[in-house]
Amino acid sequence: MTQITPQPGIMQIALYVSGESSLAGHDRVLKLSSNENPLGCSERARAAFVAAAADLHRYPATDHAGLRRAIGEVHGLDPDRIVCGVGSDEVLQFVTHAYAGVGDQVITTRHGFSMYPILARMVGAEPVTVPETDRRIDVGAILAAVTDRTRIVFIANPANPTGTMLGQDELQHLVDGLPAHVILVHDGAYTEFSGDADGGASLVDRHPNVVMTRTFSKIHGLGGLRIGWGYAQRDIIDVLNRIRQPFNLSNAQLAAAEAAIRDTGFIADCADLNARMRDRMRQGLIAMGIACDESFTNFVLARFADAAQAEAADAALRHDGILVRRVGGYGLPNALRITVGDPDGCGRVLDCLGRFMADRRDG
Repeated sequence: MTQITPQPGIMQIALYVSGESSLAGHDRVLKLSSNENPLGCSERARAAFVAAAADLHRYPATDHAGLRRAIGEVHGLDPDRIVCGVGSDEVLQFVTHAYAGVGDQVITTRHGFSMYPILARMVGAEPVTVPETDRRIDVGAILAAVTDRTRIVFIANPANPTGTMLGQDELQHLVDGLPAHVILVHDGAYTEFSGDADGGASLVDRHPNVVMTRTFSKIHGLGGLRIGWGYAQRDIIDVLNRIRQPFNLSNAQLAAAEAAIRDTGFIADCADLNARMRDRMRQGLIAMGIACDESFTNFVLARFADAAQAEAADAALRHDGILVRRVGGYGLPNALRITVGDPDGCGRVLDCLGRFMADRRDG
């Protein structure tokens, strides 16, 4: 009897585990495990989604022209060089399927987003993980790992789960050092929280081997709809559109995303709240003896003395009905990733951890 077997690499993929959303015995759970927007989504986006329900029997546009035009107008980009996907994850998948395969190598970093090695294995490529330095992407380590088999380099910038960020000079050094056959994927899911950074757009405009990705899941608060996009030179976008499913985004997704990206006032309000609460969180953690790097995202990485203390802190937070993210799987067993919430949420976290650290000192 013929044995049916999956393609190489697939059985090496560990199933992705998302952040928890409920706790037994708690009615008022504060979910800070998935980097969601505490303000939700734009009212304009919600209204557009509801209005789209009238046309559920209609197929969506296959070219996403309205959404691409809106993205281009807001960010000053060429709409013809934009591709849209089911979250930025799908755009990352497009790139991997199009440009890597069995025998190739895909470079990721030690604390990089866990989807990157999954994408490599999905196409039978070998994920090559390089070290980071003080929880920051090490450009030299990446360049030293490049071989003739390298096809893609994945970086999240700002990074998840560390929250750290490479500056423009470091990014330029990375691109300049890559051979022409290697694509740099600059994952900018958290760009809107980082200040004036362009998410990699200027790199794309200057180089034919750079792809930038962005998402509607974070600052736009549309994680439940799964919408993302990518920007690259036209040659790459034409390739990605050849493997994109024609109806990968519904009318409701397209309508909500277009309304969300045009609501620049809401985006500015979210970025301002996040910046203030992020600083409050970081300074509060440092004051109580918990290490915390400067973050350019909508979360902070709280670093404890060791893995045991991080586990105990997580237990204390859960006891108070607060869910955060353990990141041992990212090579950070002594840390907790904590989404920046609203003022009440930040207060609950700091109060709980303040009591926890005081008890440790008193004990």
